[in-house]
Amino acid sequence: MSQAPDIHICPDSQKLARAAAERFLNVGRQAIAERNRFLVALSGGSTPKSLYSILTSEEYAPQLDWSKGHFLFGDERNVPPTHADSNFAMADAMFFRPLHISPTHIHRIHGEDSPDTAAVQYEDTLRRLTATGTGQWPQLDLVLLGMGDDGHTASLFPGTTALAEQTRWVVPGTSPQGTRARMTLTLGVINHASVILFLVTGLNKATVVRRILEPRLGDPGPYPAALVRPETGRLFWYLDRAAASELTAATHDLSSREAP
Repeated sequence: MSQAPDIHICPDSQKLARAAAERFLNVGRQAIAERNRFLVALSGGSTPKSLYSILTSEEYAPQLDWSKGHFLFGDERNVPPTHADSNFAMADAMFFRPLHISPTHIHRIHGEDSPDTAAVQYEDTLRRLTATGTGQWPQLDLVLLGMGDDGHTASLFPGTTALAEQTRWVVPGTSPQGTRARMTLTLGVINHASVILFLVTGLNKATVVRRILEPRLGDPGPYPAALVRPETGRLFWYLDRAAASELTAATHDLSSREAP
């Protein structure tokens, strides 16, 4: 049975990004100490941009042996890797290049291919990287997630068949807006990670955050983000005050910097 989520409420998005950076480094150091490598699935969006900016700073970058990291993606849009909407393109500019990450440690989803082809290829990549046997799920050290105001996470959108997938690790996804064709990790992969870290900011997310973290009788759902329930790992929600504004219980307040 999965543990209750660990909720952290931060005064603003910048303090949230710093707190998330501390958590990221803590998980990375532990993974390297135990297994001599760090497997992390990155996400797109504006909040990860702030996180990447902090992790690549002079203060934070020296705190992890980045040569031991292997970087994957939770989802990708069906666009080339140089496209402005590509999650890889953003991570490459904001994270990989500043940290001089070896290309052999960057495992992108091939968004320029058809979603079906890219999904199969990426599952093969994950299988080779994790050496996971048939009938098992891979165990990533850290999965970074955001959430849309419709409750979607990665490219797992409400009402789509990707939510019901029980065996495949990577599947095509469909967005109701923007670049519609996507590829995404499935809930089976996400829920077997050692640590899952949601980064959620903004008042437009507050109602869905409350419905997921403090559900009430009659609430709609379940939202895709509510289906993220790690099997044995830890689940963290990092929220700014706006996103947490409808919660009645705040378990942590990171108004000052705190070690995770």
